[in-house]
Amino acid sequence: MADNNGKVIVRKKASHHGHHGGAWKVAYADFVTAMMALFIVLWMMSTSKEIQEAVAGYFRDPKGFKEKLGTNRAGSGPGLVLTKRDMNNLKDKLESAMAELPDFGQLKDHVDMVVTGEGLRIELLESETGTFFETGNAQPTEKGRELLELLARELAKVPAAIVVEGHTDSRPFRTTNGYGNWELSVDRANVARKILETSGVDPSRIQEVRGFADRHLRNPKDPLDPANRRITVIVRYEGTQRLSATIDQTAHQQAAATRPAAAQASLQSSAQHREVAARH
Repeated sequence: MADNNGKVIVRKKASHHGHHGGAWKVAYADFVTAMMALFIVLWMMSTSKEIQEAVAGYFRDPKGFKEKLGTNRAGSGPGLVLTKRDMNNLKDKLESAMAELPDFGQLKDHVDMVVTGEGLRIELLESETGTFFETGNAQPTEKGRELLELLARELAKVPAAIVVEGHTDSRPFRTTNGYGNWELSVDRANVARKILETSGVDPSRIQEVRGFADRHLRNPKDPLDPANRRITVIVRYEGTQRLSATIDQTAHQQAAATRPAAAQASLQSSAQHREVAARH
């Protein structure tokens, strides 16, 4: 192109280099993901079995796992999702630990552990002369305290709710001040709770302490059987903890709902009585 003076004008258009594309980003992302997976595997290999099972539980059921967080005295963190298999493993660990006690040969016939629909049920069965508690009172024997302390050390590792129960036989028992089987069963359960807590179990994990006297005999055919006198420690499944809490909450709500109605009925009845009295 030329202007009026005969000069040639050359116009250059700016050229743009071609786009490189994003293929390299995909390759880089794959590399970073692989490195992250490698580091997770290396970390998992160096952790305890409890943490490995907790992580596995999350990947099996992420939504359900979030609702099953537990704590221990060392701090808060993810708890184990306890299954029947976990309870059987806990039972095996407890049996192995008890076997190391010096006098366990004399105690093994007085300890019964079974996995039930509620959880792991551990029962310490008394003898005629008193194996775990002194006869007629809530003072633990040396063997009883030692065994409860051992249970506490093992149960402290499992983030599950615990229930402690006290039971007696049907032998008539009442002191001059009215202390009987009801008081004895409750006191023994409460003493067992204290030993568990002072030996490592987080107090917040003790869900209930119950005393049943002779209302739940282990051997109903022989109400005087010393084995009916026992302490029961129940390690609960997660599901039974929620069910129990739901039942308690429902019962409280029903009681709260009936109280105003009962009060209103009482007021109406009183008013009617006053009205009748006024007429006469």
